[in-house]
Amino acid sequence: MLKTTIIGASGYTGAELALMVTRHPELTLSGLYVSANSVDANKKISTLHGKLSGVVDMKVLPLTDVEAVAKACDVVFLATAHEVSHDLAPEFLAQGCQVFDLSGAYRVQSEGFYPKFYGFDHKHTELLNSAVYGLAEWNEKEIKNTDLIAVAGCYPTASQLAIKPLVEMNMLDLNQWPVINATSGVTGAGRKSSMTNSFCEVSLQPYGLFTHRHKPEIASHLGCDVIFTPHLGNFKRGILATITMKLATGVTAEDVNNAFEKAYQNKPAVRLKHESIPRVQDVEFTPFCDIGWKVEGEHVIVVSAIDNLLKGASSHGMQCLNIRNGFEPLTSLL
Repeated sequence: MLKTTIIGASGYTGAELALMVTRHPELTLSGLYVSANSVDANKKISTLHGKLSGVVDMKVLPLTDVEAVAKACDVVFLATAHEVSHDLAPEFLAQGCQVFDLSGAYRVQSEGFYPKFYGFDHKHTELLNSAVYGLAEWNEKEIKNTDLIAVAGCYPTASQLAIKPLVEMNMLDLNQWPVINATSGVTGAGRKSSMTNSFCEVSLQPYGLFTHRHKPEIASHLGCDVIFTPHLGNFKRGILATITMKLATGVTAEDVNNAFEKAYQNKPAVRLKHESIPRVQDVEFTPFCDIGWKVEGEHVIVVSAIDNLLKGASSHGMQCLNIRNGFEPLTSLL
């Protein structure tokens, strides 16, 4: 049994992970932690998240001695702020732990990226350069051979899974950048309330035009430029991404179908929707990414849907853990 600890356990993603770890046949939950000054410290996680009552009743403890916590576990999930993950990952790796980081701290290997998009200088460039990007369906081999997995972001997961088969098969005319319009539920902003994510104030609106930090993450790992416009939706959870792309000369609808079939024929977390267009309600509370598409002339529109807290975060992290340790990819997720 792998002793598994969750840092940042009081948030939505941490709560989902606690449930997954508890029901995983090969893992045991060794600790739940938050920052030492968190208002959630020393409260039961089931008090913070009622759905865990009677299932996970452990206290969420303040993280005061990182080395001691690291020595007591084999695996750690970092559901923490980017700067916090940046500092914690090396300490857990030094104690021989597998680190699954759900922040953006180790996702992008590009000079100047972190000061510009995250507001801090990256001090662990060696680890950054060796970290494996946790897009489970595409980086399985690399995930199996590392102890630092930077789990892909929520918007990037929905977007890349929809675009990557066509990029890899050279089926796109990339002189016209893929145009991604994606909408997320308000849980993507976390548990802390503000005027922008208060449910009474939320409307359907775009944000971060041309400046959102997920745009360069998507472009970096696709190997092509994109136009990415995120939207905040007035619903709790889920992401729907609608992506318009120009096909290369001579590419047919059958070619597109074959590309998606080939890419995901043995990938259980991706469901191809040949007869319908994906909807958020079909993926809520599931670890799946649903993908559908339609070709008209020289263009293709691909639609993908995920649960932002699951395939966009926690279940994607658990999927990476399963791959890393030779377990079935969807263990504890269904």
